[in-house]
Amino acid sequence: MKTLSKMHGPARQRGVVLLFCLIILVVLLAGGVAVMRSMDTSLFGAGNLAFKRDLVNQGELAIAKAMREFQTSGALVTADGTASHQPAANYSAVQLATNAKGIPEVLLKKTDLTGPDVAGNAFTPTGTPIAGNGGVTVRYVIDRMCNVTGTFSVIGKSGCVYTPSTTDTSSGDQSQLATPGPSIPSPPIYRVSVRVDGPRDTQVFLQASFTKPE
Repeated sequence: MKTLSKMHGPARQRGVVLLFCLIILVVLLAGGVAVMRSMDTSLFGAGNLAFKRDLVNQGELAIAKAMREFQTSGALVTADGTASHQPAANYSAVQLATNAKGIPEVLLKKTDLTGPDVAGNAFTPTGTPIAGNGGVTVRYVIDRMCNVTGTFSVIGKSGCVYTPSTTDTSSGDQSQLATPGPSIPSPPIYRVSVRVDGPRDTQVFLQASFTKPE
């Protein structure tokens, strides 16, 4: 009599494929989280750049306002006007003392601005701050790069930082110029320093320098 061969049942499933699928799902999930975080970081960085750009743009309002003080009918249009302090115009006729980053110490106080100049005297600007958009406040000071008050014609080049004229030489005498020209007044240098206070205690500092013939 022939015996029937023993019949085998289906092979046991060991779950290897399922394990691989789970691993792949975990990797895809981790990759998706990383992509989302990267997008959030990029959007956050772009938002910060746009916010800073807006503060800089509003800070330029102070530079424009400061320049108007040196134009017709401005408080600093004449040599006598720039010879002494003009607190209402936020103007110091003496260079203001700064920190290591070149920011005048008078702008480092949150409110009630006051700070020393290079001669050791306190300067307190009283001009009204500029109210910007979105809760932004712009404060600024103007200082002349001189160590004493008085007109530049009296102080002379030894007491001020000035713009070299075409007849100034870095060494030697006047004969070194190929074509000596007429003597041109060398105006002193003025500096405008701006602090922009934005929401969430953010701050942006701007600075510009220029000259004005007297």
